[in-house]
Amino acid sequence: MRLGVDFGTTRTTVAQVDRGNYPVVAFEDENGDVQDFIPSVVALDGDTLVFGARAHELALQGAPHLRSFKRLLSDPDVTPATTVRLGNRDVTLLILVTRFLEHVASCVRANSSVSEVPADEPLQAVVGIPAHAYSAQRFLTLEAFRAAGFEVLAMVNEPSAAGFEYTHRHGATLNTRRRRVLVYDLGGGTFDASLVAVEGRSHEVLDSRGNNLLGGDDFDQVLAGLAAAAAHSSPAELGETAWQELVDAARAAKESLNPHSRWLTVEVGHQPVSLDVAEFYRAVDPLIAATIDTMAPLTQRLEDGSQELAADVAGLYVVGGGSDLPAIARQLRQTFGRRVHRSPHPGASTAIGLAIASDPDAGYTLRDQLSRGVGVFRERESGAQVSFDTLLSPQLRVSTSQSVSVSRTYRAAHNIGWFRFVEYTTTDDEGVPRGDVMPFGQIAFPFDSLLQGLGDSVPLDEVEVRRTEDGPMVREEYTVDEHGIVGVSITDLGTGYSVHRNLGDHQA
Repeated sequence: MRLGVDFGTTRTTVAQVDRGNYPVVAFEDENGDVQDFIPSVVALDGDTLVFGARAHELALQGAPHLRSFKRLLSDPDVTPATTVRLGNRDVTLLILVTRFLEHVASCVRANSSVSEVPADEPLQAVVGIPAHAYSAQRFLTLEAFRAAGFEVLAMVNEPSAAGFEYTHRHGATLNTRRRRVLVYDLGGGTFDASLVAVEGRSHEVLDSRGNNLLGGDDFDQVLAGLAAAAAHSSPAELGETAWQELVDAARAAKESLNPHSRWLTVEVGHQPVSLDVAEFYRAVDPLIAATIDTMAPLTQRLEDGSQELAADVAGLYVVGGGSDLPAIARQLRQTFGRRVHRSPHPGASTAIGLAIASDPDAGYTLRDQLSRGVGVFRERESGAQVSFDTLLSPQLRVSTSQSVSVSRTYRAAHNIGWFRFVEYTTTDDEGVPRGDVMPFGQIAFPFDSLLQGLGDSVPLDEVEVRRTEDGPMVREEYTVDEHGIVGVSITDLGTGYSVHRNLGDHQA
């Protein structure tokens, strides 16, 4: 069975490949209610970890729980050993995500709108990833899906997948004059935008922008804060448990809004509080403006400072569970006009696009961008200086079907090379990385053949770095695999000594 799986910050959605159709999979909870998503929630039932709808119910009853744990994967310091606190327990984040995805797989097989799937039939899936996810997040997500029993066919950037869904649903808007689509993807925890060129069923991401720390959760926090203030309280006064209950209530109230809503009610400590919807919209206006500013490089800026879509853009496609808020579509239309299209299934658009990507008969192809640069800090002059080299550009073209490699060869000038790798979004005029800069591993490579023969018996950090006159020829090769994960191979071409690292697994 082929699927598209969108592991979301607040909700996880699944779409199925069904003879050229891509229906969203519905799930039945223990109360017999049917939803087209699985809540991305984990809770403790006594000492047992439970997930999804059952965890959501327990959370509402005050059980220890975690929401939005996907956001933790984007933390700069996350590793396979990172733990999170749940009640009085420490749980490894990778195990928690794996267990949740095992729950998703189990629900697909035995408790969904899909006919019961035999245990020996593989769940082949294309899975989504935020466009600006770093290698560590990509690596941990891939590991969790595989450990949960999914056969991962590919990992596709979420807004790129939504571009597939746009072409599938709104192909008539594309013509010889308008061949590009701008995808606006506001999820629960992240915002991404991609400019996609479409030629038939061939898609090429021309550019993308994103913010891994802005999503629908932030709108919930704003509403909860307004409700607390109206009740003459604050997060500190409420305490952690009551504040989280208020955030959950705010999320439910936000999701009930429609374009004609004027008032909403949120309970603060069992006290109903009524809020003016217009006041809430004014409070979140800076968040909406931040998403528009983030994607500004993908639009045209006019002389008065305003923005518009380029003439060859067929539409601005609004997707993501966080984009349901009426104020978002309203502000986007005020800014960009009638070419703003909102997906009829904003929370499932990415899953549908991922299912299309997993269907070999659909014929859709994608060329994407790396979206974040990779570089290395090196020690020079026997460690007296540090230089930075750009290795992989954020604009590097990558593919979901094959790896892309770049390499370089040079003569080593020291007895030891220290490579400190970072991922970044931009560089300044001097070539120094700026924006979101994330260290993600280091390698110490012995250029001295005598040190190569010592293995691990002498730690290289205890050896003095010194210049040499007759260093070996060395080749560095950097590979971006079909999942967007970066690996490095450094080889002494004289002795054949080589070191290989997957930079996303924090083992470097």
